[in-house]
Amino acid sequence: MRSDSPSAVEVQFAPMRVEHIDAVVQIEQRAYAHPWNRAHFADALQSGYQAQMLLADEVLLGYFVAMEGVEEVHLLNITVAPEYQRQGWSRVMLDALTLWARGRKAQWLWLEVRVGNTRAMQVYEAQGYALVGLRKDYYPAGHGKREDAVVMGLRLS
Repeated sequence: MRSDSPSAVEVQFAPMRVEHIDAVVQIEQRAYAHPWNRAHFADALQSGYQAQMLLADEVLLGYFVAMEGVEEVHLLNITVAPEYQRQGWSRVMLDALTLWARGRKAQWLWLEVRVGNTRAMQVYEAQGYALVGLRKDYYPAGHGKREDAVVMGLRLS
């Protein structure tokens, strides 16, 4: 994004690569009580998943990882750095993911979200995702407990 303001920065997407994992994991650890670790990201990259970073100049604002299936895409992780949350960046990333998925001829986009993460669910609903199910005890919740996941889907066709 450019404007006449001298403080404007250019925002762009860049593919996540192995050399970016340390910076991504630092954000992940600050954003979540139960973050993905380095191996999760390395495995995703090794598997060829769609992994994109959102950058403002050289500043990492956020990232997403998605897995392509047969006529569907499954969003595995979407994260905005805590200091840039509530600024609309998750919507920017979801829009980019939707465009990419449509370009891959996907019919559906799927995701899971913690049942207690109402803020994220509101963002997904605003983007057109609908609740389609519940996965019991899907996420770790600490102290040997588990938290349910809400399954949400977006029909692309």
